[in-house]
Amino acid sequence: MDNLSQQEDDFFQKYMPGDVCFGCGHSNAAGLQIKSYWQGDDCVCVWQPEIKHQGWPDITCGGIIATLIDCHCMASAMATAIRNENRSLGSEPEYRFATGTLHIKYLKPTPIASPLTLKAKVTQIKNQRIYTLHCDVFAEKQKTVEAEVTAFLVYSSDQDNSESTEFSA
Repeated sequence: MDNLSQQEDDFFQKYMPGDVCFGCGHSNAAGLQIKSYWQGDDCVCVWQPEIKHQGWPDITCGGIIATLIDCHCMASAMATAIRNENRSLGSEPEYRFATGTLHIKYLKPTPIASPLTLKAKVTQIKNQRIYTLHCDVFAEKQKTVEAEVTAFLVYSSDQDNSESTEFSA
């Protein structure tokens, strides 16, 4: 099965009910509606930029790239947490993550002509609530961006989430 077909069949964001986010929310018709999925132990997203996503002619806007990385990594943290518990996506409890930090290094301009491939992986977990991820962005088989992202578990459907929680990475 090719990457785009796999995304259409089973993707992480499908298991994020109520997600109206600009980047990953499938309830947001004006958003990017990214789709992330497992490819071995990597979390992968393939996304095609459009002319409206350019910063300079034929170059993908850096802010759009940052949004792709952010949303792909939050979904990847959720999927990893569930996989680490030997559960399937869609099972309870439901988890939601929010961005703590986003460190991006733009290595070269990212063209809009071909699909972008994002590959993320959790590299560290602290206190079962703070996930560090590494994410690379590829265009035309060349790495154009790399990032380190911290994701905080901010909601678990089996816990009282009413208290404000502070995190430090």
